[in-house]
Amino acid sequence: MRIHAIETGRVKIKQAQIEGRGHGLWRQAQPILSREWADWSPTYVFAIEHPEGVIVVDTGANAGLKSLPRWHPFFQFGVRFDVEPEQEIGPQLRALGIGARDVKIVVLTHMHIDHDGGLAHFPESRILADGGEIARTSGISGAINGYLPKRWPKWFAPQTLAWQPSRCGPFPRIAPVTQAGDVIAVPTPGHTPSHISVIVRHEEQDIVLAGDASYLERTMLSGTVDGVSPDEAVAKATLANIRALCAQRPTIYLPTHDPHAADRLRQRRRIAIAA
Repeated sequence: MRIHAIETGRVKIKQAQIEGRGHGLWRQAQPILSREWADWSPTYVFAIEHPEGVIVVDTGANAGLKSLPRWHPFFQFGVRFDVEPEQEIGPQLRALGIGARDVKIVVLTHMHIDHDGGLAHFPESRILADGGEIARTSGISGAINGYLPKRWPKWFAPQTLAWQPSRCGPFPRIAPVTQAGDVIAVPTPGHTPSHISVIVRHEEQDIVLAGDASYLERTMLSGTVDGVSPDEAVAKATLANIRALCAQRPTIYLPTHDPHAADRLRQRRRIAIAA
């Protein structure tokens, strides 16, 4: 089994989004109100070459994100994208010799615009997401929360993850992605209420494809909640669960926007946490 970290352009957000400042509504307002921009961050997609077929975790950004609706304050004041068409996930997979028909499953950690932006490249894949996350994208509340379902392909009809009451370390349930059970989803609510992460169990170690459970490895280790998680206590509990998993098994932790994620994957650099 081989895993590729594929950078689909860059995103710039506020430092207060990466590391939340304050509490409650004040914390959630800072990604818009703050004037302190963070450096450009990568937007990674992870492609798993598995015996059952290629699995893609999130679909990254697309070039259309350089033009966003101006009516939404976050899109106007809180985020900038730098993505060219050739940086989208489809062309990059083809450069690796992976065609659209090779991708059997796409798993979405959540459905924010920099994670579902490459959906159009996977018309023949089975696409999985949490049912609560799918429901959250609809209606006025979905628009307020920053989802853009009108930009999805017309054929897009995600299937809901099939949760099972089986534990994975500190996580109370899992959703198998492969029949072999070596790729699973676990609930990591926080960044969104139904956010999930994908765990690849490979060579006596776990590789956690964490989406936006945290923006950085170090903020997970410090238990620092981001600036947009609706419920700070839920997000903190998720970060604690991830740290507990890392203490139980050798773990490589790979958030979508961590600038060091690709290097950690290439070097197989594990987190050291005393059990």
